[in-house]
Amino acid sequence: MNTHQKMKAVGAYQYLPISNPESLIDLHLDKPEPTGRDLLVRVKAISVNPADVGVRETHNYEAESPKILGWDAAGIVEQVGPDCQLFKPGDKVYYAGSVSRPGSNSEFHLVDERIVGNMPRSLDFAAAAALPLTSITAWEGLFDCLGISANTGENKNILIIGAAGGVGSIAIQLAKAAGLTVIGTASRPESIQWVKNLGVDFTINHNNAFHPQLKEVGIDAVDYIFCLNDTVQHLENMAEVIVPQGKICSIVPVNKATWAGSLKMDLLFSKSVTFVWEFMFTRSLFHTNDMMKQHELLNELANLIDDGKIKTTLTERLEPINAANLRLAHEKLESGRTIGKIVLEKF
Repeated sequence: MNTHQKMKAVGAYQYLPISNPESLIDLHLDKPEPTGRDLLVRVKAISVNPADVGVRETHNYEAESPKILGWDAAGIVEQVGPDCQLFKPGDKVYYAGSVSRPGSNSEFHLVDERIVGNMPRSLDFAAAAALPLTSITAWEGLFDCLGISANTGENKNILIIGAAGGVGSIAIQLAKAAGLTVIGTASRPESIQWVKNLGVDFTINHNNAFHPQLKEVGIDAVDYIFCLNDTVQHLENMAEVIVPQGKICSIVPVNKATWAGSLKMDLLFSKSVTFVWEFMFTRSLFHTNDMMKQHELLNELANLIDDGKIKTTLTERLEPINAANLRLAHEKLESGRTIGKIVLEKF
């Protein structure tokens, strides 16, 4: 660790409600040095995700070392570790990082190059920082977990529950590009308009029974479901509308406090439904053999963006990156009413 150079960062020493000024605080920490396959990235922009809020609330804090959050960043490679093969200093990159390491809410950040992509050429740092975590989640959920491919789409449909959020906003676009008919759930006029602008074919309200609403638009059952909101709450509706031998992917774990009997998986039994979880940190957390796939998909996504086939989901910019603005962003996220992504730029 280089103790001579300091960097700005935002972190927490304890969990406090976001309204408390001490919940996230401005820090000066030692600037780290890359080893192995790590890149040292000079962070230019970050975005906030529900993962940030979740880790802030559940992390077991040790008073002597602050927890640095943040799992979305865009920036410039400052230094590379001795074993790096994919990047060089000066490269513009974007990535989501690893939940098992310090997050990207710092001026300089270490990240394994195998989960980093070349930034889309057509975007600025803020627009790029909005993308990695949600795009990796949507990509892995649709293509790895649900098994959707470019030639799946003919006469197939997908229901995306919670379509107006960060992951849904990318999943809509990827599913449309794969040729599927997309039904998105949204409940407010502004979120309905947002998902329509992204290309959904039909919208239904996730606060009401799904089946009657689908029947109204001429759909009897759905081939795929991507659940991005409250798995327990929506399971009965999902079981009712999924086709026999259909596939459901969820990114929302069950709250441990309500675990007992809350996820009634037997509802899926008679239809032989495949149910699969997607957690985009699995590859980086367990250093899986296919970690490099996140590097490859981020590069592929950058090409789709530069070709105009996918657009960024950035909806709000805050400047600079500091504790006050991060508290504001967390507060907005915790309201559960955000559309698209909030990005902070410039330290």
